Amino acid sequence: MHSRPSDIRITDIRLAVVASNYDYPILRIDTNQGVYGIGEVRDAGHVENALQFKSMLIGQNPCNVDMLFNVMKKFGSWGREGGGVSGIEIALWDLIGKIYGVPCYQFLGGKYRDRVRLYGDTPTPDNPSVEDFVKAVEGRRDMGLTFIKFDLRPSLFERDEKILIGHDAPYDYDFWPASIFKAPGAGRGVKLTEKSIANAVEVVAAVRKAVGPDIQLCVDHFGQGYMMTDEAIRFGKALEPYDLVWIEDPVPFFDMAAHKRVADALLTPIAAGEELFLRAGFKEAIEMRAFDIIHPDLLTSGGMLETKRIADDAEEAGIPTALHFAGSPIAFMANVHCATAISSFLALEHHGLDLPFWKSLVTGLDDDYMDGGFVKVPEKPGLGVDLNYEAIEENLRTPGTAFLPTDQWNTPKLAFWRPDDRWPE
Repeated sequence: MHSRPSDIRITDIRLAVVASNYDYPILRIDTNQGVYGIGEVRDAGHVENALQFKSMLIGQNPCNVDMLFNVMKKFGSWGREGGGVSGIEIALWDLIGKIYGVPCYQFLGGKYRDRVRLYGDTPTPDNPSVEDFVKAVEGRRDMGLTFIKFDLRPSLFERDEKILIGHDAPYDYDFWPASIFKAPGAGRGVKLTEKSIANAVEVVAAVRKAVGPDIQLCVDHFGQGYMMTDEAIRFGKALEPYDLVWIEDPVPFFDMAAHKRVADALLTPIAAGEELFLRAGFKEAIEMRAFDIIHPDLLTSGGMLETKRIADDAEEAGIPTALHFAGSPIAFMANVHCATAISSFLALEHHGLDLPFWKSLVTGLDDDYMDGGFVKVPEKPGLGVDLNYEAIEENLRTPGTAFLPTDQWNTPKLAFWRPDDRWPE
């Protein structure tokens, strides 16, 4: 486009943290030829997750994305600790797309579809009554979404009596499950009451009745961290009559044996994997068939190409892919490019539906970008969107801090990396 690929070099990495339901650390990789790439650290992650790699990247050719990724990935990990590696990978592909004038999906093998199906996240209402749950899900349907997820958090079970037998302390819902584990009589050995299960069934039944059989429904957040595996199975069986597409993360993400027990016991599929890092992180789950649906978050799993590879591995085992996502429009578009290149793709999460400023953070996203619950795959170079600096500045976590110099990260901060370590040209 406006660059010479063989001579291009990375000159800087800068970030801006947008205050949101989960803060968005947005990053920009600058080069000596004026073209730049944009990416994003995992929602609720930290700028340091990306900046720790700056000294490795300065002076490197961004077109060598696979080499750069393989060096960085050694210092990433599960959860938010994978956000720096993944966010930089996205920005490199965006940069390369702009250099060569092609959309990012082309680097992933091309398209399987022109439109990507969305599923809308629906948080637990402040007043978790049956009526408010129904109203919240109906609101998503009225946006045009035909695939909707809603949360069944611990607060739901407390409507009439305690969620767990023997649990006497009040909950701090902002910090569950930590508050549950600190309470007397709590822990992995506690049990749900029959009434608490009936409360959840009442909600799911009412939502299904309200939206009808043609809306795809799934649920999240009811079991991870505080239920025994047998309790998760017991609970999941109670929800089987309501034709859910999946039950998400019913047990701790690292416990593959527990996931397999739940998956084997239930007719409702299990979706999991949002905290797993790299293909290696998904290897055991795929080989064991511990998940019925893999659910990577590409801001943790390693970015676009690594997530495409993970999906291909899963497909070989007969497992489809849905994409977890709770970030800004930048990573949203990265997910769209990745989704269109995955043959066994189901749906992509949208977690910003209640944020009035969400779409304004970028330019290039149409007003009707999710028409009918689908988003059109862009044909512009790179990700297909660009930074809206004015909107980013208006929504910063700390005003006046957007894309400031990061010179203090120019020198190495990571072990096993010396200033004189250079790759061959």
